[in-house]
Amino acid sequence: MIRSALLLALLAAAPLAQSAPDLSTIAERSGFQATSRYDEVVALCGAFQKAYPKQVRCMQFGRTPEGRPMLALVASNSGALSAQRAKQQGLPVTLIQGGIHAGEIDGKDAGFLALRGVLENKLARGALDRQVLVFVPVFNVDGHERFGKWNRPNQRGPVEMGWRTTAQNFNLNRDYVKADAPEMQAMLDLVNAWDPLTYVDLHVTDGAKFQHDVSIQVEPVYSGDPALRAAGLALRTNVIADLAKLGSTPQSFYMSFAKTDDPQSGFIDGASDPRFSTGYFPLRNRMAMLVETHAWKDYPTRVRVTHNSVISVLEQVARHGKQWQQVALAADARAVKLAGSPVTLTYRTTDKTRMIDFQGYAYTRAPSEVSGISMTRYDETRPQLWRVPLREEVVPDLQVNAPRAGYIVPAAHADMVAAKLALHGIAFRKLDKALAQAPVETFRADKASFGATSFESHQRLTLDGGWKADARAVTRGSLYVPVAQPKARLVVAMLEPQAPDSLLAWGLFNNAYERKEYMEEYVAEDVAREQMAADPALAAQFRQRIETDPAFARNPHARLEFFARRHASWDERFNLYPVMRTDVAP
Repeated sequence: MIRSALLLALLAAAPLAQSAPDLSTIAERSGFQATSRYDEVVALCGAFQKAYPKQVRCMQFGRTPEGRPMLALVASNSGALSAQRAKQQGLPVTLIQGGIHAGEIDGKDAGFLALRGVLENKLARGALDRQVLVFVPVFNVDGHERFGKWNRPNQRGPVEMGWRTTAQNFNLNRDYVKADAPEMQAMLDLVNAWDPLTYVDLHVTDGAKFQHDVSIQVEPVYSGDPALRAAGLALRTNVIADLAKLGSTPQSFYMSFAKTDDPQSGFIDGASDPRFSTGYFPLRNRMAMLVETHAWKDYPTRVRVTHNSVISVLEQVARHGKQWQQVALAADARAVKLAGSPVTLTYRTTDKTRMIDFQGYAYTRAPSEVSGISMTRYDETRPQLWRVPLREEVVPDLQVNAPRAGYIVPAAHADMVAAKLALHGIAFRKLDKALAQAPVETFRADKASFGATSFESHQRLTLDGGWKADARAVTRGSLYVPVAQPKARLVVAMLEPQAPDSLLAWGLFNNAYERKEYMEEYVAEDVAREQMAADPALAAQFRQRIETDPAFARNPHARLEFFARRHASWDERFNLYPVMRTDVAP
């Protein structure tokens, strides 16, 4: 009860008398109706360091495309205000990030409020003795400054807010693996330096109207190192319990209906792909938490719930961080031994369901005169308990055996791939001599399917096919990327062609699947006749294909290509993935 009363006092509309005036926010002074522009973040970052010089460091870790500083506040009672000192002291690091979608800005205002309460020793007492907090108030800074009313039309408050995407129109929460955005590249540098045990990503959900105020999702729970999943589950369970004690109604799944706008369809839990924060960090053997307050709660409520979530995370890491840190380091050691072992690339949610009680509102569904489709309308004056299905059994889907040694990237692609690997802190080396006939595996696509539209500035690519033993010349300057390293899961996720967020899937090798050289049809006609005359068996095979495959028989280009593929001029590299697997380190 004392703690609840204190939180209410902290969140009062008027600034606290005992708080230094220069550490209060526009949000507080407005009764949490408004949020600030980025100049307040700059001012507060310096003000916190000035007020607590031995406990807080304000640091710039990047600069946006529009030239704004990307700022983080590092806080610790142990003097570990640098990554080196944190490592020397063996302290777990908690990185809390607001404003990756800058219209969902609860995390900025809640984070400053929580940081002040912790530094004043009123909340999470002693938590900064046993961990280092790295707080990024706004990740998407340029998007934050695209400021205006109704930037989030399906969200209640604040009066004005930033924009979802960056100035370059990147959605940063799709960018963790491909790391196109300068902001993401700066964040990965920060992550590589500090190696946070726990990465907390603060959001506001979209969706329908219901009573629940927040979802807390953590990985690894379904994915990643099996032993580390227990730590992820404990973090999720404990934070949900803390929030429930403070009056929230948290759920452990993303509260979006299985069928859009249909409450009775229920919910589906699952494991994220690594383009998202909660899919990415398990590949590094670290924990990620997604906090999603509910968009239809008002801004004061959402800031309070986000604030409570931040405090809970800090308390949980203070209590269990050392133990979880050892589990994570053990996962690193296990990852080094993943070579030759099965690795899961994707997960799926089974059809197994259980019925849950969900706190919604009375609603009606009727055809709309505007859109012509059935629309749901909610009556928020009439709370209603829904009995709906939840699918939450998550199992491995696509699995591969990691190569016994690693991957070889030909010299022609080495610089591009090396730049991407370096962003993630993945170890690799360049070969200083050529290999005449290296025993490798190659992946040739039976079918290559390009995305119909651009997605995050890329035309995505999916392949059907498989790895086969081969012997290939490897040129000097090629890359060797060993699996035997702590980030082995991330290596496999980036370089296996059928992984959902591999470099290939993001279109970085599309040229390999574009046919560049052609045989003129009149030449192919002569080639076909020459081949059939020289090889009666081939002629018989061609005739049988015509008789048994109507689509082939009707397609003159396919009929001529049947022979062109058997000619010496055919491009042997067409549809060949330009990365090889090897069981022997070169």
